[in-house]
Amino acid sequence: MFQLKYHHHTFQKPEDFIQTQSGYPDFLKEALAFCLAWKNGETQFHQQTSGSTGVPKSILLDRSQMKASALATQGFFKIGKDTKLLCCLNPAYIAGKMMLVRAMVWDAPIQIVAASSDPLSELNLDELPDFVAMVPFQVENSLEKPDSLEKLQKIKHVIIGGAPLSQKLKSKIVKHGIAAWQTFGMTETVSHVALARITDEPELIYSTLPGVEIGTDSNDALWIKSPMSGPPKIQTNDQIELLSPNQFIWKGRLDFVINSGGVKIHPEQVENKIEDSVQAIFPDTRFLVSSKKDESLGQKVVLLLEREGIEADKVENLKKQLELVLSRFERPKEIICLPKFPETANGKLARKSLPE
Repeated sequence: MFQLKYHHHTFQKPEDFIQTQSGYPDFLKEALAFCLAWKNGETQFHQQTSGSTGVPKSILLDRSQMKASALATQGFFKIGKDTKLLCCLNPAYIAGKMMLVRAMVWDAPIQIVAASSDPLSELNLDELPDFVAMVPFQVENSLEKPDSLEKLQKIKHVIIGGAPLSQKLKSKIVKHGIAAWQTFGMTETVSHVALARITDEPELIYSTLPGVEIGTDSNDALWIKSPMSGPPKIQTNDQIELLSPNQFIWKGRLDFVINSGGVKIHPEQVENKIEDSVQAIFPDTRFLVSSKKDESLGQKVVLLLEREGIEADKVENLKKQLELVLSRFERPKEIICLPKFPETANGKLARKSLPE
């Protein structure tokens, strides 16, 4: 039976969701307002996109799309009514809202906690959910804390979205036996349309949810047709390798592709290859592969480090390490420090906002 739980408060009937306490945190107020609108039969909901691939915009989502998404996820995991859920993402964004929708559509209980770096720390072992959606940062932090790691290992289904997983994090997830899936989707598709089980394989293989059709255009860019995205076919800028009618490998975004001397390079793939090398020399440093204009090549590959500065000997050491894992065309021609990477409103790296 659907119930929204927050600490010692339980919300179930429509009148429970009418806010009567001014002391509630903002994320709970957002959740209560959305659940009330849903229970009152609202059919359309305005939602802000994250801005990770362009200018943030407000789009209109239909109730039928959101319901279709929840039912498709339920079908994929074969989830029953007894499933317990946890919402530890901000319900102002689509990922948090969809956790609430799943609970209401599945008629299942859900707890809500603040979207903190270690959300499982607020739960007792007897309160653990069966299903939770998290972002990589939350999973990373939970793995580092023994109590939270134990809890994470007991959860049946952990879906991870918001950003691609690093190779280091994938390895930790596999090592600790976490039943986790990387999501693929966007606000326009109302949460995810495909999921990839996280294994020790070098590349993730995504499988579509029930009812989702996929294909590619002449640039091998993914298109999607699904009940959750509505009647029109959605053409994305995501370049994929189509393995079957319902499986694919994600290569990267076409709008991030670097054309260096006629060779097309996906920065996301290069980042996966060099992660261990960068972290070995510059531990806990965020990095991005990007490009600069170049007279002879058109664009040249550069490596950006989120640091105030670096020592020359470490730069030379890193260059030598990168030569071992990258092809000639992929190797950065410069290593540049930026004090702070640009981010979107919900904390994603905003590649398009990088300075020239």
